[in-house]
Amino acid sequence: MLSWRLAKEKVMSGVMFFITCASLLLVVAMGIGLCLRSSPILSEISLWDILSANEWKPAKNQFGFFPFIMGTVCVTGISIVLALPVSLFTALFLTEYSHSQVRKFVYPVLDILAALPSVIYGVWGTLIVVPWISGWLAPRFVSEYTSGYTVLAAGTVLAIMILPLLVSMFVEIFSTVPGEMREAAYALGSTRWQLSRRVVMKKSLPGIFATVVLAVSRALGETIAVLMVCGNLPQVPRSLFDACYPLPALIANNYGEMMSMPLYEAALMLAAAILFIVVLLFNLLSRIILKRVED
Repeated sequence: MLSWRLAKEKVMSGVMFFITCASLLLVVAMGIGLCLRSSPILSEISLWDILSANEWKPAKNQFGFFPFIMGTVCVTGISIVLALPVSLFTALFLTEYSHSQVRKFVYPVLDILAALPSVIYGVWGTLIVVPWISGWLAPRFVSEYTSGYTVLAAGTVLAIMILPLLVSMFVEIFSTVPGEMREAAYALGSTRWQLSRRVVMKKSLPGIFATVVLAVSRALGETIAVLMVCGNLPQVPRSLFDACYPLPALIANNYGEMMSMPLYEAALMLAAAILFIVVLLFNLLSRIILKRVED
């Protein structure tokens, strides 16, 4: 009987090891596939020229990624700037101030928001955020007309999308602060705000940074919701009220139009490879930081 149990243990261990290796190999295969499919354009145009050029005219073999990269950076940056303080103070309220009944209501709502398809956020942005920007906000800051499909609209929608992720992870991180540290702070006469600011947040700084990095990687790859509200103009945004064209939207909008143009396909594959590598690096960085926090 004992030998049978040990045999089953070894078999299950081998199966799980195989599945783990298969998952890792899948990621490697995706990266290799994207690099191979993008190699034709790199054999004709240098990577630096592609990344630094502004012109996007596939019919003339001009594939400049700079406007798309800047659109991605601007949208992601705005989303983090908008979502970070809201999520941080929401998580502090839930862990340090709120009643247990409030947490029982809020946590399921966060899970529902995190599970919503991105297209729902895109529709919400089109119906609410875009008209608000074009009809109320933009006229107060710029004289020229704007349709509302702007960097600000895309960043706002993306901020709402990553907000549940940030709040949930901040709550988990703040909950790991030892109770003894809270009791010691209260014993020294600290108020709740002093405890939150000088103990909880200070102790959680590495975890906060890792969470922000993970949220950035999540925001970088978002496609549908951003595509619906960003304006889809290949230009470098000069203000919050300019349209933009992030890399994920470029791939989603143009992949079906490349037809029989090898360099066009290779350019889109290169855009996907760049996103893949950047998101992978951000995820690895966040995992390393969280591992150090746990140790």
